[in-house]
Amino acid sequence: MKILLFGRSGQVGWELQRSLAPLGELVALDRAGEGGLCGDLGDPAGVARTVLQVRPDVVVNAAAYTAVDKAESEEDLARTINAHAPAAIARAAREAGAALVHYSTDYVFDGSGTRPWKESDPTGPLGVYGRTKLEGEQAIAQALPRHLILRTSWVYGARGGNFARTMLRLARERDHLNVVVDQHGAPTGADLLADVTAHAVRALLADPSKAGTYHVCAGGETTWHGYARYLVGKALQSGEILKCTPERVLPVPSSAFPTAARRPDNSRLDTARFRAAFGLTLPPWQQGVARLLDEILTPNRP
Repeated sequence: MKILLFGRSGQVGWELQRSLAPLGELVALDRAGEGGLCGDLGDPAGVARTVLQVRPDVVVNAAAYTAVDKAESEEDLARTINAHAPAAIARAAREAGAALVHYSTDYVFDGSGTRPWKESDPTGPLGVYGRTKLEGEQAIAQALPRHLILRTSWVYGARGGNFARTMLRLARERDHLNVVVDQHGAPTGADLLADVTAHAVRALLADPSKAGTYHVCAGGETTWHGYARYLVGKALQSGEILKCTPERVLPVPSSAFPTAARRPDNSRLDTARFRAAFGLTLPPWQQGVARLLDEILTPNRP
């Protein structure tokens, strides 16, 4: 099997290099590309040519425009990367006889209600990021029957910046933290996404009827406030020296932190369809976050 991966340097792409490698030959590209191959989704024609040059069995697109606030003022660029490029990749994959795995987001919904979103629920993006991601989904579904669109939310990785690192840094500097309490979701590790992707790829190639859109995130739910309290508590238990304690992680409404793009209040995703289709378990979010802390906490703490 030959796999072409776009977005190798991102949080999910970095983990995909590990999880996909045992499946066969892996050609992994970042924006810079290499060997005459284009990996820049800002150039839809270029990434389509790359698919046709490599002629993989599977394309995995882990690249995206994810600057949610900046997208409000860079709509054309966001649409090129999130919609036009995935459409071009899908058309090229169809020509090459390849399947496509593509990642999307809970931002395709309007964030209302309290129950987890199902794949069949009506979409209603609140901003440019969500709209362009939805347009990408629709273009892929129209161009290529053999695809997996995996919607996820609140993704983190041990590599690079993330919410956990930010909260721990602030907890070392401050005796209290104000954290949003009215947005709900499940922190989801890039490593978990990468691992279930590898399983799903094999299943899709064996059974094309598994193609379609699925929701994938860690089990359970919390708020950013609950997430931060958990991080601070676990870090203290591990021996980290912090000025802040869990009790001094204070809940505040989203309105306390105005942003250019409105965030969905409800980012819960119903993963039952994915779990049933692929026979996989999605562990509770605390399990992945605890592992993340083991990786990023200071190794020489007392």
